[in-house]
Amino acid sequence: MPLPGAGPIRDLPTSANLNPWNMTLASAANVSARHLYAVFRHPAHFGAIYMHCWLMKSEPSDISVDDVAAMPKQTVPWFGVRNYQARNFMRDAMKIGDPVLFYHSSCPEPGIVGIATVASKAYPDETQFDPKSKYHDPKSTRAEPRWMHVDVKLVKKTRLIGLPALRANPALATLSILQRGNRLSITPVTEAEWGVIQSLL
Repeated sequence: MPLPGAGPIRDLPTSANLNPWNMTLASAANVSARHLYAVFRHPAHFGAIYMHCWLMKSEPSDISVDDVAAMPKQTVPWFGVRNYQARNFMRDAMKIGDPVLFYHSSCPEPGIVGIATVASKAYPDETQFDPKSKYHDPKSTRAEPRWMHVDVKLVKKTRLIGLPALRANPALATLSILQRGNRLSITPVTEAEWGVIQSLL
C-alpha cells in the first residue's frame, strides 16, 4: 500500500536521490557519509526514509482505542509525550494525513489495535501546564513550551496484532519497536513494514 508524502530529500547539498526506494548503488556511492548522517540525524528528513508512516503507543489506562472511538470526531490530542526525540517527530516530521499504527502499550496484551491518521499540525500539549496532571512540567512556560503534540484521528479499530505475531514475521525484523532497548513511544515505520502489517490486519 503506497503512502502519501514520499519523495526525495531536496534540501541537502547533493544531487543524489536519498529515497531508499529509488536509490541505485551508483547514486548511493556518490552520497557522502556526512549527508547520510544528516538524513538520519534530523527528524525533518525522516519522511524521505520512512515514508511518513508512524507507530504511536498509548497506554489503555490513559487512552485506549475504544476511548478514541467514542470521542467526538474520533480524534484525540496525543498528550503526555515527554521524550525529546518522540516530541521532535511530532513537531518536525509529522504532517496532516500521515498514517498511524495505534499501539496499546504497558498492558497485558500490547500490540497494534487500530489504524489512525495525523489530524493536525503540532501545537503545545496543555498537560505540561497543569499542576494536577502527571505530565506537568514546571519548567515549561506558555511563552516557551517544551512539549508539543498532534491530534490523531482514528480511522478504524483492528484486531489485535500482538508482539509475538510481529516478532514471528521475518519481514518485520527491522521494525523499531522490536529492537532491543527501544523505548520510544513514537517510531517511524517503513513503507515495506507498513505493507506487511496491513496484510496481517
